[in-house]
Amino acid sequence: MTRIPSHTITGAPQAARPLLADMVQFSPTGRLLNLHAQMAHSPAVLESYVSIRRATARHGTLDLPIRSALMLAAAVHDGSEYALAIISMLALRSGWRRDQVAALLAGKDLGDEQADALIAVVREAAASSGHVSDPTWTRATRSGWSDEQLAEAFAYLGLAVFTSYFLNYAATDLDIPAAAGGSDPADAGQAAATMDGGS
Repeated sequence: MTRIPSHTITGAPQAARPLLADMVQFSPTGRLLNLHAQMAHSPAVLESYVSIRRATARHGTLDLPIRSALMLAAAVHDGSEYALAIISMLALRSGWRRDQVAALLAGKDLGDEQADALIAVVREAAASSGHVSDPTWTRATRSGWSDEQLAEAFAYLGLAVFTSYFLNYAATDLDIPAAAGGSDPADAGQAAATMDGGS
């Protein structure tokens, strides 16, 4: 059972209303999700989440497929079905194939040494409270990732952990199909369109 009340934009605490309105543009479905609606119960929580999203949107330099892959690799370790479903949808929409998303969910390499090297850094950090071994870090730098890009990768790790932990903490009800993570990009888009129509 969910633990924290949900809010609409008009019914949310005053400080959360403009933040919720901004969240619509980040949502993969084009509408508020239960995730956003529950975070709105505490404007401090919602603003923290929005701030990370805004920072990555405004200042991020990594390609969108890499960003989604890093988030998915991080979320695997957090035990949130909701987070895995929504990030899988984002990964599909950013251009990853269904089998590649499945590989990320299984903790496997994608077969692209450069991408795999950076994903391995985030995967290891997520599983080890932020710690990354020297060989894993060195593999990433030797694959061509700069110090700046390795630093930025932490933002997507942090976003995935923040999101997954809140979803677990609040026992948020899943309001996107769990199967979306295993669908083709077109299916994910159709699921999003269906949910838009019902909002």
